[in-house]
Amino acid sequence: MLKKIFSGLLLSLALLIVAALAAYLYYWRPALAPIDPPVATAFSPQVVEQGRLLAGMGNCAACHTAQGGADYAGGHGLATPFGTIYATNITPDRQTGIGRWSLAAFQRAMREGVGRDGAHLYPVFPYTHFNRVSDADLTALYAYVMTRPPVYAVAPVNSVPFPLNLRPLQAGWKLLFFKPASFQLDPAQGLDWNRGRYLAEGLAHCAACHTPRNALGAELAGSSYLGASIDHWYAPALTSANTAPLPWTQDELYAFLRTGATALHGVAAGPMSAVVHEGMGASPDGDIRALATYFAGVAGVEQRQVDTDTVVKAGIARSQRVSLVDNDRGASLYVAACASCHSNSDGRPVALRPELSLNSAVSAPDPANLIQVILHGISKDDAMPGVLMPGFAASLTDNDVAQLAAYLRRSRSPQPAWTNLEAAVARARAGK
Repeated sequence: MLKKIFSGLLLSLALLIVAALAAYLYYWRPALAPIDPPVATAFSPQVVEQGRLLAGMGNCAACHTAQGGADYAGGHGLATPFGTIYATNITPDRQTGIGRWSLAAFQRAMREGVGRDGAHLYPVFPYTHFNRVSDADLTALYAYVMTRPPVYAVAPVNSVPFPLNLRPLQAGWKLLFFKPASFQLDPAQGLDWNRGRYLAEGLAHCAACHTPRNALGAELAGSSYLGASIDHWYAPALTSANTAPLPWTQDELYAFLRTGATALHGVAAGPMSAVVHEGMGASPDGDIRALATYFAGVAGVEQRQVDTDTVVKAGIARSQRVSLVDNDRGASLYVAACASCHSNSDGRPVALRPELSLNSAVSAPDPANLIQVILHGISKDDAMPGVLMPGFAASLTDNDVAQLAAYLRRSRSPQPAWTNLEAAVARARAGK
């Protein structure tokens, strides 16, 4: 009997050792040898320029540049449910940047989420998308960042609590949620559609914002582009689940991504403004058109037949009718603060005075975008030149903003009423 118990314990111990060894081998990644920073002349100007455009498509500067800091020197805090993670310095500084990273180390970080020293990176860095980027594009991106001015800058310490800050746990996260996959052309689709998909699923990492996530921060399987809350804003669905009154056609998507505004949907603000103007602003028209082609396909606009003129006329008529007969607090606030700019009595919506019955923010399932714009307005850095709106955070109370948002929702949209609006306004005002 004791012999059997002893044999069982030995077997259990052996299995435990094997499991621990397997876990260690899965976690362990070797450090890659440091290099001397390559001189700028080691890269051709054409490749560096291609890298610049790719860095814009990936909006790399948005995360890797702190407010008021040097470009790509890191320090920008990324708030997550697990704590604040600070983007690292990706200038070619030898000590605090990636100056001693080889191309192989750079590619491993981009595709596997592993640093040069072998440490697993937090998935807030979207290697889960970057692993689809081609060798040629990663080489060009490497050439670009390695020819930026080196900046000595140490990122602040992350505020991720123990034990979530343990790097081996990131390997476990990968085991659960990360399935490396290179990009594959779809022969049933055209060149523009495939190019758009390559950009969207790779460097542009659109799903990182527009896809809901699970409790561990991974994108929900089977829910790509269904919309999600991020940074106190709402990234709307890019599928047929989008609730905008008019479909996001290829032309509408192109206009929005190229200029930051469209008369039939609204303007880019918040995080999307940076994507359009600071990120994709330098991207060639062909790439913007490719993204528009791809997402028009994702949204199934060809299957959604809508008479645009009829919807526009009905929306404007609804706006005029409700404004005249509804005398509640929300309507009064609208007349006092909004009507002079948002009136389209001539029946022709234009981007300079958005028609709110067509506006995507008014029809969204989440009121976050409308609340943010009411509170903070549209600045010269948002939307497109000439589209400006003052913020009303200083002149309207939380209850005022809630009343105004509720009024716009019921008078301009057939979607269900939003709930707990005043609490949502308070959170937005506090940045929570």
